[in-house]
Amino acid sequence: MATYTISKSINRQLKLTEKSSAVLRMFGLTIDRFQQASTHSCKIEIKDGDIVYITGPSGSGKTILLKELEKSVPPSNRVNLSKIKLPRDRSLVDCINTDMITSLKILGVAGLSDCFCILNSPANLSDGQKYRFRLAMALEAKKKFVFADEFCAALDRITAASIAYNIHRFAKKTGTIFILASSHNDILVDLSPDVLIEKEFCGPTQVIYKIKP
Repeated sequence: MATYTISKSINRQLKLTEKSSAVLRMFGLTIDRFQQASTHSCKIEIKDGDIVYITGPSGSGKTILLKELEKSVPPSNRVNLSKIKLPRDRSLVDCINTDMITSLKILGVAGLSDCFCILNSPANLSDGQKYRFRLAMALEAKKKFVFADEFCAALDRITAASIAYNIHRFAKKTGTIFILASSHNDILVDLSPDVLIEKEFCGPTQVIYKIKP
């Protein structure tokens, strides 16, 4: 088990115009209050196979926490879905560097099982399929940490729930640690995260650990 302490302050140093100053007055804010740094911080304990789920409303700082956690992990031990490229000259199944059956299993975990999709190139997929392909490539990379912002946010909710369940099983089977962020809470039952980080606009960040049976 490892402990990670995250703290990131964001300063607002925008030049205030007459129009923006009028907006401040309309909302009853002073310049000092507006320019006061906002701090995003938390302390969490993570062990192999854990799923950490960062949730909260849009703009509350979920991505900031995810990025700061990512910086705490050596590059050789992590993979981020957003940094995975989309080849144009190979099919999905040929992008997975293992035998055919194993490749199909990995793609299946990410919700990619349609023949026409599997034999298509990643660059030609829909946005939702591209996200799932990146997820499959992250699983195939066999890194200790997988980071994913807006986890399954663009997918239909049935598919999102199915993938969440698959990721939970994958994490427990392989010991992979998933650091995920999304404003959606409808997949919590299927994902069953070990650490839930609730980020709000105001107040301290809440860190909740799943009670083990």
